[in-house]
Amino acid sequence: MDFELTEELTMVRDMARTFADEVLAPRATKADRDGFIDPEVFAKIGELGLWGLTIPEAYGGAGMGNLALSLVLEELNRACASTGVTVSVHNSLLGAPIKRHGTEEQKKRWMPKLATGEVLGCYCLTEPNAGSDAGALRTTAVLDGDEWVIDGTKIWVTNGGIAGLAIVYVRTDPSASNSKGISAIVVPMDTKGVTVGKPEKKTGIRGSSTTEVVFEGVRVPKDHLLGGLNRGFPIALETLDGGRIGIASQAVGIAQACLDRAVKYSKEREQFGQPIAEFQAIQWKLADMATRIDASRALVHKAAWLRDRDERCTREAAEAKMFASQTANFCADEALQIHGGAGYTDDFDIERLFRDARITEIYEGATDIQRIVIARAVLA
Repeated sequence: MDFELTEELTMVRDMARTFADEVLAPRATKADRDGFIDPEVFAKIGELGLWGLTIPEAYGGAGMGNLALSLVLEELNRACASTGVTVSVHNSLLGAPIKRHGTEEQKKRWMPKLATGEVLGCYCLTEPNAGSDAGALRTTAVLDGDEWVIDGTKIWVTNGGIAGLAIVYVRTDPSASNSKGISAIVVPMDTKGVTVGKPEKKTGIRGSSTTEVVFEGVRVPKDHLLGGLNRGFPIALETLDGGRIGIASQAVGIAQACLDRAVKYSKEREQFGQPIAEFQAIQWKLADMATRIDASRALVHKAAWLRDRDERCTREAAEAKMFASQTANFCADEALQIHGGAGYTDDFDIERLFRDARITEIYEGATDIQRIVIARAVLA
């Protein structure tokens, strides 16, 4: 693995960095307070080609890989985690499985609109009784002639309120136990019987759309099945490898933002006749934050590099997600401590970053699940 970025990767990272600094950062606090992202931001993301960053050029995308997406997501999340997770889910949880498992007809039908952002995507896996144990899902799909009839409820759907297309994981063989008998079906969100619930009131990433989605007698054509009958659970797990790299990238971005603000504040804040950055206690906090961020970034890039080579990266994605999410929360805590009481108010960005960091240890598989995945790989 070459640690030096190619000219192309450097260009796309710098483009995302400029966009994040000039467009996202000034709007981040407002998005957090309003609970939604300005549609103008989505339009600009489309103009930059970031909705279709990993979609092949043949379908209107940029044709880049997971490392490029990781670099972009770090920059976006450094400025606004709500926008960052929206782009991550669209690319890694909706676009990637269609690219990897879709038929040519399915790719031609959906990918061009996904690439431009005309249609945004969401991923419907989690249910009230199926979180970490996703194989226990109860949403069903029954074949009736040439149509699938879907019934069930999904929760914690990121992009649920703004998406036009969903991949829904359903039980197509009720007699099969646990994770067997599950399939993936692509469902346009404007299909009759699809109902989007109220937005969730969250601790952090408040600008992103998170909703319940209910399916009641939803009928979609038979050819909306993705990747084969009863092959949905392996697709879900393989897709989560990419999703975890995306959230790990988000965590690195949040952690970097915390360090940046801690450095700035420690140079400006004076106590006992000098900037607090001159005190060893503060310097050690900054050193620990910087080291963990560098280590997290290396883990993320390795996992993304492996995925771009079509090599198995389940362990590496889990390691990156676990360590980077812990780093984000560590850095948020230390940065807030450096800010003192001021950091506990919303006058400073660190208050928002502290809240945004927490979710990174929960979604796309909680830290405890990552440990299980890593341990199984170590013991294999």
